[in-house]
Amino acid sequence: MAAPANTAIDLSAALVTAPVAAAHWLVILPVVLCIGLGALLLMLRDRTALHGWIAIPGLVVLVLADLALLCKVAAEGPLTMVMGRWLPPFGIAFSVDLFGAVMALAAAIVALAGSLYALGEITTSGRRYGFFPFLMLLLAGVSGAFLTGDVFNLYVWFEVLLISSFGLLILGSEREQIDGALKYAVLNLIATTLFLVSVGYLYAVFGTLNMADIAMKAKTPDSEAPLMTLAGLFLLAFGMKAAAFPVNFWLPASYHTPRITVSALFAGLLTKVGIYALIRVLVMLLPAESAGLAPLIATVAIATMLAGVLGALGESDLRRLLGYVVISGIGTMLAGVALGSAGGLGGAIFYALHSMVLMTALYLLSGQAARLGGGFSLHGLGGLYRQSSWFAGLSLVLFFAASGLPPFSGFWPKVVLVKAALDSGAWWLAAAILLTGFLTTIAFGRVFLLAYWRPRTQQDAVVASEPIAWQANLPIAVLAALVIGFGLFPEPLLHLTQRAALGLEDPSAYLHSVFPGGAGTQ
Repeated sequence: MAAPANTAIDLSAALVTAPVAAAHWLVILPVVLCIGLGALLLMLRDRTALHGWIAIPGLVVLVLADLALLCKVAAEGPLTMVMGRWLPPFGIAFSVDLFGAVMALAAAIVALAGSLYALGEITTSGRRYGFFPFLMLLLAGVSGAFLTGDVFNLYVWFEVLLISSFGLLILGSEREQIDGALKYAVLNLIATTLFLVSVGYLYAVFGTLNMADIAMKAKTPDSEAPLMTLAGLFLLAFGMKAAAFPVNFWLPASYHTPRITVSALFAGLLTKVGIYALIRVLVMLLPAESAGLAPLIATVAIATMLAGVLGALGESDLRRLLGYVVISGIGTMLAGVALGSAGGLGGAIFYALHSMVLMTALYLLSGQAARLGGGFSLHGLGGLYRQSSWFAGLSLVLFFAASGLPPFSGFWPKVVLVKAALDSGAWWLAAAILLTGFLTTIAFGRVFLLAYWRPRTQQDAVVASEPIAWQANLPIAVLAALVIGFGLFPEPLLHLTQRAALGLEDPSAYLHSVFPGGAGTQ
């Protein structure tokens, strides 16, 4: 029966009645900005010459917004905003802690660097087929995945970035691109299906998909709930997304086929979203099951590291070689997940941030090497040091960083991970990390000797779509400066990543931001 018209209705049990603080809009601003820019670029589809000059200022604003969000979270703790003002777990929540905020900022920086390079590399045809709208949609999916507080919406944002990545991958419609896209699509669609099955399974067990609500209910699980099976499904799904062994073969078969800008963005962003989701779901939501799977994750980590670095040693195409380096880095991050301690998780997060910046820079660098040398094959490249000594020096810096050598950013996360492994008695995991670093040094030493130091023996045609110098060199130089800066002054990032890891180990602040009253659904 309807209540009388003059009866006061108490909405506080269902809705957020307090005004939303202005600063809390920062939680959803990155996603709204990316979708809005993508829509604007679509409306200007007949004026593609303007796309880059609209996208780049928009990405600068995105970097500033993500930086403001990170500062807010670092100062005040996790922030939550629910859609439609419905109280969680019924309202869709965007919940941001240090882990999500720092990953979102790194993604925005990588996208800005890639868009600068794209000004010179992406032709009129590529812009007409939607490079910049696809880029904004991709970044909306990546940002949404890092900022959401709901497992189903994590799946939705995965779908958003997957759809946009298909468009970017086939930009140009060349035979090699179509072949790479097919392999990429099949494996990722299988992983997405497994993810969706896992989400349905999760809802059947807990009756909710809000991450904070699941984390609280998982503390006192139903003894009959098959949580280990559920955790195993998530591990397989996210392992495929992250290109972990033995489901890593799609990455080197596809990442070398698109434009260099696209390869750089994929290497910097997509596999890291898989690692982020793996850490968020297993470590924060299912910690007991994550600890039970630790030996398996450690085995997968070692196999992934070795498969990646051995593939890099045997590869003669520079782009494919970098794909194997991406895989090897995923294994290093998984080592931190396997350790499960604050030190291990902090090292994995630090390495993920380092890898996002470094791998983007390395792919852009490979594009410049091909421009100078006429191709990507190490058999044809040569004499790059003589052609541009400063470019050779910049390359050497990035090669050292990828190998984990001091004083660059790749050194410190490996130190943290090795120390965490030794502290937990996993000396074999520490040995695998050190061995991988040594073999990576050999792989990049081979690249430098063949492509840079060896005199050039043949003149190949210069690749098409030659980038304008400043548009190609500026983003590489900026990313290299970050690699050097975080190597020389690692303390702020070390402190930030350790705080992020502690927040995953003890998510009480995250839970309180979602449920200030201290209880979810029962």
